[in-house]
Amino acid sequence: MSWSVGEVAGFARVTVRTLHHYDAIGLLVPGERTPAGHRRYTDADLDRLQRVLFYRELGFPLEEIAELLAAPEQDPTRHLRRQHALLTDRIARLTEMAAAVQRALEAQKMGINLTPEEKFEVFGDFDVDEATAEAERRWGDCDNGAFASSARRSAARTKDDWKRFTAEMDALHRRFAALLDAGAPADAPEALRLAEEHRAFITRTSYDCDHAMHRRLGELYVTDARFTATYENIRPGLARYVHDVLAANAERAEEAARAERAGRATGSAPDSGPDPDSNPTSGSDSDSLPGSGPAPQS
Repeated sequence: MSWSVGEVAGFARVTVRTLHHYDAIGLLVPGERTPAGHRRYTDADLDRLQRVLFYRELGFPLEEIAELLAAPEQDPTRHLRRQHALLTDRIARLTEMAAAVQRALEAQKMGINLTPEEKFEVFGDFDVDEATAEAERRWGDCDNGAFASSARRSAARTKDDWKRFTAEMDALHRRFAALLDAGAPADAPEALRLAEEHRAFITRTSYDCDHAMHRRLGELYVTDARFTATYENIRPGLARYVHDVLAANAERAEEAARAERAGRATGSAPDSGPDPDSNPTSGSDSDSLPGSGPAPQS
């Protein structure tokens, strides 16, 4: 079976003029001709064209490509192996270049004076630029200056500051994962305490994060794939768990605020509900818990 020059140009996404040029310089001479002299390309011609285009894509000049294809020891298998090695090397190089450029863009927008190597070391695979843009897009009109505050603090951070920031955040993530592994409910006292630590960390390092903002941040963890992936890469199910913990903590704080307002209105002491820092089984009232009974006598 053979194909016309127009058909081959369509297959290979090159121009007919390019194929004519390859024929003229002897790089790709069609294996067949029609009685009228029209070019017809065979399967072997298509294989050779594929190798030509591959080497050309890698930047080889046509003269060098011709020499490579003319070498008697370069059978098709060796060409494929060589192409695979060259392509693998190029992919690795392009990946490094893309990462360096992305980190440079992140630093430029956030005002971080780090070298590309430092930014790669600090940020890893997390896309700070996209994450910040998404949060601001969703809540930028109701953040009361949160994102402006975060940008100012980010701009002032050094490389060591960013390392400490990411290390502390990673430690919080690991503690959430440990609670999930232990089967702690989202409203367990230890989970609520950790939520408060998480909220305090954000307030201390980025912006004033009240409970309402904290709840919205938790929503982002399960509605935006980039945030979700960050948590799911640590532990499957962690994004939903952290969302639920932050929501439970916000609800606890809102209930306490409502009770305080009701107490002021009636003049009675408010009942703020369970304190996440308290141990419900400790203290002088422990003997009155259902099923506890009197302490055994020695």
